[in-house]
Amino acid sequence: MVKNILLFLFSLLVLNSCAIFNPIPQPKREFRGFWVATVVNIDWPKKGADPIEKQKTDYLKILDFYDSLNFNAAIVQVRTAGDAFYGSDYAPWSRFLTGEEGKAPETDESILKWMIVETHARGMEFHAWLNPYRATFNLNTELLSPDHDYNQHPEWMLKYGKKFYYDPGLPDVRERMVSVIDELVSNFDIDAVHFDDYFYPYTIAGEVFGDSLSFEAYAHEGQSLEDWRRSNINMLVKDSYEIIKARKPWVQLGISPFGVWKNKATDPRGSDTKAGQTTYENLYADPLLWMEKGWLDYLVPQVYWSMDLPVASHRKIVDWWAENSTNGNLYIGNGPYKIRNNSDKAWDKKRELPKQLRLARNTGGVQGNVFFSAKSLMESNADVVKYLRRKFYKWAALPPASPWMSGGATANVEFESMQKINDSIVLNFKDLRDYRFITIYPSGRKTKSRYPIKKLLGKLAVDNNNSIILPKTILGQQKQIALIFIDRFGRESQAIIVDLE
Repeated sequence: MVKNILLFLFSLLVLNSCAIFNPIPQPKREFRGFWVATVVNIDWPKKGADPIEKQKTDYLKILDFYDSLNFNAAIVQVRTAGDAFYGSDYAPWSRFLTGEEGKAPETDESILKWMIVETHARGMEFHAWLNPYRATFNLNTELLSPDHDYNQHPEWMLKYGKKFYYDPGLPDVRERMVSVIDELVSNFDIDAVHFDDYFYPYTIAGEVFGDSLSFEAYAHEGQSLEDWRRSNINMLVKDSYEIIKARKPWVQLGISPFGVWKNKATDPRGSDTKAGQTTYENLYADPLLWMEKGWLDYLVPQVYWSMDLPVASHRKIVDWWAENSTNGNLYIGNGPYKIRNNSDKAWDKKRELPKQLRLARNTGGVQGNVFFSAKSLMESNADVVKYLRRKFYKWAALPPASPWMSGGATANVEFESMQKINDSIVLNFKDLRDYRFITIYPSGRKTKSRYPIKKLLGKLAVDNNNSIILPKTILGQQKQIALIFIDRFGRESQAIIVDLE
């Protein structure tokens, strides 16, 4: 009897030990993103005055860190405050990139195009993050270029707190923002345009946002100030979505609103929270409407609170968004910057962030997570990173496909020839223009209906030619491989078997 009890206890110990070390079941498709904040050089570059080669090295360190965690999307801030991280007809070069606003980088190379290529080379999507309405980061306007809209169009500007903002109620401002997006989408091979939570500014007690003149000029008869402001943001989102899809239908529009839509105390449809400000009432953003109308591809509510914080529980807010989201893909924004760096002591615990990730995976309708910000896990908390790598991100995952595209890729991939050159194999195809990535799996001589993602040998970018170079380092001793192409909408092609012998 005692022997049987001991055997039973030993079995439990073994099972629990395996549970500790085995990774949590991972989906084949899951959005794994990280925000790269460039405003005041939060994440990158470390200094605007750094030499371009150092900036490149630092950017690659970010990519390689998250590549080691099997992340698949970089959300990079390319417009912080009326500026640009690329040559633009509508904004001066950012001082956060070059050290002086309006000064171009000391290179003939497009730094943004280089960043996109390097991001794609690691199998990641590149989402271009814009802050549409923040015109300045502070009141030091003498730092601004003569070409900045503050100087070119002072009639567009409103001072609020310690910043200047574009007035969202002016049609000329909305037209300018749509032109900025048009230029970006037309000229760069991005996968998405991304807005964060800053629409109308967060409310400052005792201050008035001075848009009364534009309200008088442009509001409809009987329209309240609050509804008029929301209508201005709605028009920006709608017009942005439409210009993106008109230029490149595969480029997505993603928005990351403040995590609380409304509190239940002010609206029975709201979440069981007591947030001091809300996205609907203070920022005049209505993401539920945007989803209902189909004006975006994905939403990333910023749910930066701990699991059971009384005033704003991460658990309750995630459940609320999952229950109230329609149409587009839903991801959750997490705040690892708070780990061991916040008055909420829940963040002192190693497993606070893992609990949030487990919740996301177990909540129907949630398809991934995004971390703010990039440096937060790179510079500290190595124990948390190790745990995430082992339990949550041991294997790669494909980002979810565009919510408006179903089924597999429609274009046929025609394999033409193979060449062996030194330590690489070059595969030639007829036409790859519709594809973004190629995934490589071990295979026999016949195609299979399913290729487990944990068997993935590699994910390579499809560039502007019709050849793919396969390094032997990822092929090992494989005799046959299965190639599955991923088109620009995120859909997979039928597998093609290539005999390497």
